[in-house]
Amino acid sequence: MALCVYLVLVFILHTTHGERTQTGSCKDLLQGYLTEQLSSALGVYQVEALRREFKNFTDVIGESMKKFKEKVNASIQEGSIRNRDIMYTRWGKKRCPSNAKLVYSGFVGGSYSTHKGAAVDPLCLPRDPEWGIYRDGSEGVKAYVYGAEYETETFTSHFTSLHNHDVPCAVCLVQNRSTVQMFPARKNCYKGWTLEYWGYLMAGYYDHAASTTYKCVDENPDTLHGGHVNKDGYLFYFVEGRCGSLKCPPYVEGRELVCAVCSKK
Repeated sequence: MALCVYLVLVFILHTTHGERTQTGSCKDLLQGYLTEQLSSALGVYQVEALRREFKNFTDVIGESMKKFKEKVNASIQEGSIRNRDIMYTRWGKKRCPSNAKLVYSGFVGGSYSTHKGAAVDPLCLPRDPEWGIYRDGSEGVKAYVYGAEYETETFTSHFTSLHNHDVPCAVCLVQNRSTVQMFPARKNCYKGWTLEYWGYLMAGYYDHAASTTYKCVDENPDTLHGGHVNKDGYLFYFVEGRCGSLKCPPYVEGRELVCAVCSKK
């Protein structure tokens, strides 16, 4: 090995003093140089032995470089995840979980439940709105946004007292995460995921004209102060299973579904 290193140094000095190398890899050039310079002075056996030793030497260097690149790439990937933040909406709560930062606390708004042209998704409206160009009053052809209410009178639990109350929301930021996902019919996250909160799956009434989306409403929901009068708007009903094309078991006819919001690094 010492002889091989010496020959590498000789080759570098030789090329530094003015000789140009032909196009090719450093390894190929060096092997050719060694063969050319030594074949006349050494026997075939010695030349082959030097070739093998040189190959082992370059293999070790190549493997070391491969491991170094892998470590660099892993560090870059880890750094990108560490500096990544994600946001999600916590439906039915004014605050975020302890592991997340509150971006803002607001109240849920959406389309009216019986409007045929309703927007599907609810909004988490901030408490400090700003305005652009506007004209007050109802005029022209517009879309509308209303408040939201819990529709929970038929569910025997602490949710019963929430019936017709207005629904709050919180937009939350969690750091060092790459994604967030709502898992229906789960109270706990799958392996490798972190629980943000769990609750009950809710959506609009099946026979109303407006389409809605499934949302995960916190299992211990808040209400908005003074918002207990029945004014309808965007409505949240519990979601229960209906057997048939839905497999029962594992699902159960008429049983309300839970949900979990989970994040992952």
